[in-house]
Amino acid sequence: MSATEHWNEMVRVEHAQSDSMRKEDPPADSWSNFAQQFRADPRRIDDPLVNYLRQLVPPEQVVLDVGAGGGRLALPLALEAKKVFAVEPSPSMCRVLREVASEFNVPNVEVIESGWLDAQAPQADLAICCHVLYVIQDIEAFVRKLEQHAKQVLVIVYQAPPQSQIYPLWEPIHGVPRSPLPSLPEFLEVLTQLGVEPDIHVVHTERNRGFESLEAAKDQLARRLYVTPNSAEMERLEALLPDVLEEKDGGFSIKGSVNLEPRVVSWQTGS
Repeated sequence: MSATEHWNEMVRVEHAQSDSMRKEDPPADSWSNFAQQFRADPRRIDDPLVNYLRQLVPPEQVVLDVGAGGGRLALPLALEAKKVFAVEPSPSMCRVLREVASEFNVPNVEVIESGWLDAQAPQADLAICCHVLYVIQDIEAFVRKLEQHAKQVLVIVYQAPPQSQIYPLWEPIHGVPRSPLPSLPEFLEVLTQLGVEPDIHVVHTERNRGFESLEAAKDQLARRLYVTPNSAEMERLEALLPDVLEEKDGGFSIKGSVNLEPRVVSWQTGS
C-alpha cells in the first residue's frame, strides 16, 4: 500500500468507526455549534503560531488560507499581506470570519465559501493549510492543488491527531480501540511519495488547555466519544473520570496527555 493509499484508508476507517458510534445523523454544518469559539482578535500578540507566520508574509504577497475556519490565521495575516483569500466550506465559520473582519476593520480578506477541491481559487504567493488535513480523504489531489495555486505551501499539522489524547478512553467506553486519523508521520510519508522534501519548524506553545471543571470534562469528552446521556457508555465514562483526570492550574486535564505543538511543514512548489 502506498503512502497516499495508507493515508486515505486511515481516514476511511476512522470515519466508518465514528459513523458506527453516532446515535444520530451529524448536522449538515458540523461546526454550527462551535464556530463562535473561533473568534479571535486579529491583532493579538500572544499567539506563537500567528507570530511565527507573520514573519513569513511580506506586505506585497497574496495568501491563500485553505480551511480558514473563523479566520484565526487569515485575519492576522491579512494585516501583513496584500490580500488573503480564505477558503472555507462551513457556512457558520464563514459567517464568523466575515463578522470578525468587519468588527476589526480588516478589509483585504475575500471569503471563498467552498471545499478546497471544488474551490475556484486564484493564484497566490503562499498557501497555508492549518489543521485541516487529518480528515482529507483524497490527500494527493488536495496537496497537488495546493501546489498548483501557490509558489510556497505551508501545512500546519500536529505530531499526533488532535483527538489522540482521548484515544485511550475508547476501549474502556466502547470495548474497541480507537481507529486513529493520520497526522505528521503519515503526512511526511505522503510528501516523500510525491517527491517533496519539506522544511519542518516546531512552534512551541503553552500546554494544551484542559477542562474548566469535572462537569465540563464529562460533557466535552462525552461529545467527542459519541456518548449519550443515560446510557451504559455514560455510566462507564462517569466511573472512569476520577482515574483519568488530574487537577492542574485550576482546571482538569487527562493524565499523561502529551502537549500537541504545531509543526509547520513548508516547501517551494515552482508554480
